[in-house]
Amino acid sequence: MADTAVRLPDPAVEARLARLDEVLAGLETTPGPVLEAVRLLTEVYGEALARVLDHADERLGSLLTGDELLGHLMVLHEIHPEPAETRAARAVEKLRPAVRERGGDLEWAGVDGQVARVRLSTGGCGSGCGGGSSDVLEAVRAAVLAVAPELTSVETVPESADRKAAPAFVPLNTIRKRAVPQESR
Repeated sequence: MADTAVRLPDPAVEARLARLDEVLAGLETTPGPVLEAVRLLTEVYGEALARVLDHADERLGSLLTGDELLGHLMVLHEIHPEPAETRAARAVEKLRPAVRERGGDLEWAGVDGQVARVRLSTGGCGSGCGGGSSDVLEAVRAAVLAVAPELTSVETVPESADRKAAPAFVPLNTIRKRAVPQESR
């Protein structure tokens, strides 16, 4: 019985991907068979991944597309089974809690052509929460385009009048009756 292969934790994968980017950047200026070998190997691995997807049932397909690394590989090889809009919307939803923690909100608004649209409000965050709306929009842009490179950009759409928050409800009895302190009774 063969030993189980050693698995890489996510930080180790990220470190290897960063190093791979550096090495590949250096290879781009190197003429010859090395770059062709990398291209051919990438194509073969992409075909192997496509064949795995072809044989996957719905449950396995969902697990494969839900894995961040595999999802990025499927995008790289242009074989991701989900449309770009679905992937981009999921990326926005993943960022939404972090934006809300800082007093703002982020909402997916759809795709117009090849442009992703989001509603973004930074709230009353002030200077203590680290970065303004441009920083948040840049983070959204990076996340969306990483999972859906078919899209060309990410833009914000203004809040429409019908989407503005309703005025806060104040019960009438709290306005008409004032609590009388116990000592005054």
